[in-house]
Amino acid sequence: MSKSLITQSLFRAVSAKRPAKGLIHHSDRGSQYCSRGYRKILDQFGMKASMSRKGNCYDNAPMESFWGTLKQELVYHRHYRSRQEAIQDITEYIEIFYNRLRRQERLGYLSSAAYEQKFYAGQLAA
Repeated sequence: MSKSLITQSLFRAVSAKRPAKGLIHHSDRGSQYCSRGYRKILDQFGMKASMSRKGNCYDNAPMESFWGTLKQELVYHRHYRSRQEAIQDITEYIEIFYNRLRRQERLGYLSSAAYEQKFYAGQLAA
C-alpha cells in the first residue's frame, strides 16, 4: 500500500463526509500512516491519530472483520482483468451494496447508511 493511495483515500473520505474537527482516525502501524506527511494531513483536517498497540491485532478487529467480509462476499468470487476493474467493482460493493443495502444484525438489522441516518436524526432531535 503506497502513501499516495492512503492519502487519496483520506481526501475522498473527507470530501464525501466532511467530518468535524476532532474525529479519531484509527489505523494500524503501517509506515504509510506513521509518515510525517500523512500525520501533517491529519493535523490539517483536525483529526486525531489512533494506532493499534504493537502486537495487538484486536485493536483493529472491526476493520479486519470488514476485509474478511469483502473477500468472502465479493473478491474470492471474481477474477479481475485489470486493477481498474477491481477498483470499480469493489467501490460499487462498498458504496452501494455494503453501505446502503446490506443489513447488519449488530446495527438492528439496518444498513450502515440507514443506521447513520437514524443516528443523526436522533442527534438533531436531542
